[in-house]
Amino acid sequence: MPVVVVANPKGGVGKSTLSTNVAGYFASQGHAVMLGDADRQQSSALWLKLRPAAARPIQTWDVSHDLIARPPRDTTHVVLDTPAGLHGWRFKDVLKLADKVLVPLQPSIFDIYATRAFLDELAESRHAEKLQIGLVGMRVDARTIAADKLHEFVGGLGLPVLGYLRDTQNYIHLAARGLTLFDVAPSRVEKDLQQWQAICHWLDS
Repeated sequence: MPVVVVANPKGGVGKSTLSTNVAGYFASQGHAVMLGDADRQQSSALWLKLRPAAARPIQTWDVSHDLIARPPRDTTHVVLDTPAGLHGWRFKDVLKLADKVLVPLQPSIFDIYATRAFLDELAESRHAEKLQIGLVGMRVDARTIAADKLHEFVGGLGLPVLGYLRDTQNYIHLAARGLTLFDVAPSRVEKDLQQWQAICHWLDS
């Protein structure tokens, strides 16, 4: 049972957007998916409540910021949305469960520095050898200097950059209805699905 943890200590980088869409992708493949939300803001948990009954099922994994328990055995795929400032014993508990860590980051100097420190902490973790770590650029406009700086930063990390997701209202409009890119007609979100191809391949590997 793969456990995908979406983590970055910086707030507002798109963890919940990434988490919900990863869960949506797994559900679109027919898997028994659970989505946990260890963040106090409970954005992913709220999203699950908005999800229509007709959509492919995604179950709630009851976790809190004080307790991260193992998911039920009848689950085949797990996604965990984590809080900003993840550190200490919570950080260690999350890594014990994780098979893959998906790290979203935005093209700002503040996000870059926060992410660098987090990746260093990941590398020093006793669980580092078993983890697959992937980076995803969030809300990236390829035409900007900030995007160039982000490319420069990730180029020196030695970690796979799975993709750069554009800044689009598609994510916002779909989230408001409890949906993901993988719940609507592909023709409606064609550009975005193209950006997800490498991410999906990594999730399946």
